[in-house]
Amino acid sequence: MKKTYHYSFFIALVTLQSCGGTSENPGAPFNNPGQQRATSVETIIASSQSISEQIKSFGNIRAQEIVDVTPQVSNRITEIHAELGDTVQQGEVLAEIYAVPFRDSFQQAKSQLEQSRSSYIRDSLQFYRQQKLYEKDLISSSEFDNARATFQSSKAQLEASRASLTQSREDLNNTNITSPVYGVVLNRNISEGDLATTGQTAYEVANLVGYQARVFLPMEEWRKVKIGQPVDFRVSNQPQVSGRGRVTQISPRLDPSTGLGEVVISLTDRGPSIFQGVLVESIINIETRDNAVVIPRSALVEKVQTLIEPESNTIQLERSYSAFVVQDDSLALRRELTLGIEQGNQIEILEGVQAGEEVIITGQNNLDDSTKVRVAGQQEFEESPQTPIEQAEQDGDAPSADRSTP
Repeated sequence: MKKTYHYSFFIALVTLQSCGGTSENPGAPFNNPGQQRATSVETIIASSQSISEQIKSFGNIRAQEIVDVTPQVSNRITEIHAELGDTVQQGEVLAEIYAVPFRDSFQQAKSQLEQSRSSYIRDSLQFYRQQKLYEKDLISSSEFDNARATFQSSKAQLEASRASLTQSREDLNNTNITSPVYGVVLNRNISEGDLATTGQTAYEVANLVGYQARVFLPMEEWRKVKIGQPVDFRVSNQPQVSGRGRVTQISPRLDPSTGLGEVVISLTDRGPSIFQGVLVESIINIETRDNAVVIPRSALVEKVQTLIEPESNTIQLERSYSAFVVQDDSLALRRELTLGIEQGNQIEILEGVQAGEEVIITGQNNLDDSTKVRVAGQQEFEESPQTPIEQAEQDGDAPSADRSTP
């Protein structure tokens, strides 16, 4: 009976080997030669949301107006009242110039004006009397002409004395260097004891009416910018928006040396991290579309074709984009895409993908149309484990054979 058992075991082993696997791999599991192995992919659901076309550029925040304050008279600086960073009111004294000679000139001009006024009154009365006498033919023409010339000279002298007094008063007032605007002192170029000269900038004062940023854009972006478009500001080392503004001025021409166009943006909402001189990223919102179908840029499959223009013998690159959507959780279908607005890593899809469809974002570059896929995270079909015959013999068959032995 034992011999019969071993012979039966040998026949069963040969039968299993002939039915399972191939000649190259006899121990391989049962495989269907026409079955396609599924490719593991990652997906995301195409969403419907707002997306904006944006232009980004860097610039520094500055005051809308920076005023150079220059002395109007020349003399020694006797006192400094405003320091760097001080907030000053319009008309506030920033510094004082030695005023004694200008005060003396003012007093002298006042005295000269009083003297000229007295001479004018005296000569005008004399001319009036001479005119009456001349009308009665009591004086000669030469006497009347002399009286009239004296009167006109006194009148001119009076006007000159008035102008001299006005100028001397202005010079005396200008010994106080004052701020023409309400603002902040950005720079001080004079010190006590220095000789202030006309034409030399003593202070730079930033007008606190408002802040602005100036950016310079290439022609393609510069042409898209319009006055009134909203702008977000972000300080270079901060992820969140630090301020907001609007485009207020656009240069009508490009700089011939750089080919860039200047755009001025005025701040309307300033956060605590916005200061004069800080470097900010200006994000100009050109256009916003609501309810747009949006997918990540990583889902795109780019195809580049090289075309040769026979007439001009030039090479042109033609780019097309596609994406794969998952159907029935197992099949990847290629869709040709028409792209729209791009914002960061998000792309608007005008044609090819609908909101709610499952789009492959990882593993799509090596796929073909109608390829079988397995979405990562889904439960995979598990085949029943195959038990080697030797183990089956020990676990099941051997005991039954022993039971058949008398």
